[in-house]
Amino acid sequence: MLPPYSARGIQQGGPPIVATSTRAAGSARSAPLSALRSRLPGGDSVLWLALVAALYAASQLLLVPPSMGLGWDETVYVSQVSAHVPAEFFSAPRSRGITLLVAPVALLGHSTAALRVYLSLLSALGLFLALLAWRRVRDTRVLALAGALFASLWITEYYGPQAMPNLWIALSGLAAVGCFLDAWRRPGARLSQAGLAVSVALAALMRPTDAVFLALPLLAVALLRRRLALLVAVGGGLLAGSAEWIVEAYVRFGGVGERLHLSSLNEGGLGLHWAVGDVLRSVNGPILCRPCDVSWNHKPLALAAWWLLLPLLVVGGVLVERRAGRFGTALLPALCGLSVAVPYLFLIDYSAPRFLLPAYALLLVPAAGLLAWLVTSGPPRRRRLLLLVVGVGLATHLVGQYRQLNQEVAYTVASRADQPYAVPQLARLGLTGDCLLTGEDAEPLGWYTGCRAVETSGNDTNITTAELLREATRQPTALLLYPGDEVPGYARTWTVHTVVGRDGRPNYLVHLPPR
Repeated sequence: MLPPYSARGIQQGGPPIVATSTRAAGSARSAPLSALRSRLPGGDSVLWLALVAALYAASQLLLVPPSMGLGWDETVYVSQVSAHVPAEFFSAPRSRGITLLVAPVALLGHSTAALRVYLSLLSALGLFLALLAWRRVRDTRVLALAGALFASLWITEYYGPQAMPNLWIALSGLAAVGCFLDAWRRPGARLSQAGLAVSVALAALMRPTDAVFLALPLLAVALLRRRLALLVAVGGGLLAGSAEWIVEAYVRFGGVGERLHLSSLNEGGLGLHWAVGDVLRSVNGPILCRPCDVSWNHKPLALAAWWLLLPLLVVGGVLVERRAGRFGTALLPALCGLSVAVPYLFLIDYSAPRFLLPAYALLLVPAAGLLAWLVTSGPPRRRRLLLLVVGVGLATHLVGQYRQLNQEVAYTVASRADQPYAVPQLARLGLTGDCLLTGEDAEPLGWYTGCRAVETSGNDTNITTAELLREATRQPTALLLYPGDEVPGYARTWTVHTVVGRDGRPNYLVHLPPR
């Protein structure tokens, strides 16, 4: 008996001819799809990671205007290395890492747009390198998904082009855990050990206290398993990155203990605080919730659902990886992510969405592993159903994140647009160059006018009232208040001038001392 698709069967006519034609037609229809698949990079190609990083850079440049004015914290960090404005007061909790990061641009010019573009591109490169550190440890497609989930958070997009340290702690922490796991599996991998030390050092340079919490699980694992090389890499990186902070503690604050004490006072008193509720209230803004007495901002619920689902996704990811024999690759980032979140969940009494960026970067690795497993395992029918559910969930998540991003960017741009508009009005009052500003928005307005900003009260007090009055006899000085603010006693006899915003309404009341 001949096979149904033999030459003889075809010559005799009948069903074989129809079947062959059907197969040929199916092949013709699938040819474009096959050609498309052949042009895509392989599942383990590093190009997937590069694509995620490129999209992250492009979305920042598109959705966060490079012209967006600098915030108060940003002006403090950037002014330390700017050749165009005086260095603003650098308080005890701050670290110099972000200042060093922006130095190449800040030293050369005063352009906010150039700084934003530089940080957008640099943060995208940082994301690529952080994911690359995991390539020998985890499937590239899972890494690309984890990177895409992290990069698409509105907080990650919002802070990518900003001179703030939290995102850089997140990227260095992600790279550190990837290098640790790679060096664990390949004890002779000197490059991974060096990458581990450098990543921990970068995190410590950005903020030593966060780096300590990040490093604790790594140090514990290395110590328990007696992996001396990893212990030295983590400990050495932590010490190297904290060295500048420690030296400055003795030079400016009287020692490490005193600097930590002053930092605690600046943060409102560090201690046991249940800040989880504050975190939930500020997940979708405000960008600083201090005191965190705002109402819940979770309409629609999709804006907060990802945060509530994240613990479940992480636990599920750890369990799935355990079944697959990759328990450590999911458990360690989960432990480090939880550890670096501890001070912001239980040790301070206020919150800001950016505080948990380092935790999100690490927790999304096991979460992405679970999502990838759901859509690639089991019977085809179940895979298709789960793919639809996961796809709809991710699409809803992305819509909510970018909706929130647009709202925050629009508010930030509008709230900072009046600051450069005030500069020529302040210049007509003699407030430009060699001058002194105190009060509302003194730091960002100091950045635009070239004046030195000082504070007589609050967390960043760096001058007494008596010293301010003495300075007022030597150089142009102004107290900036919002309309309706109470005037301090020392300025009640000063001359008042009104600075208007773009809409023509009073924006600042400028109090000038008598000459």
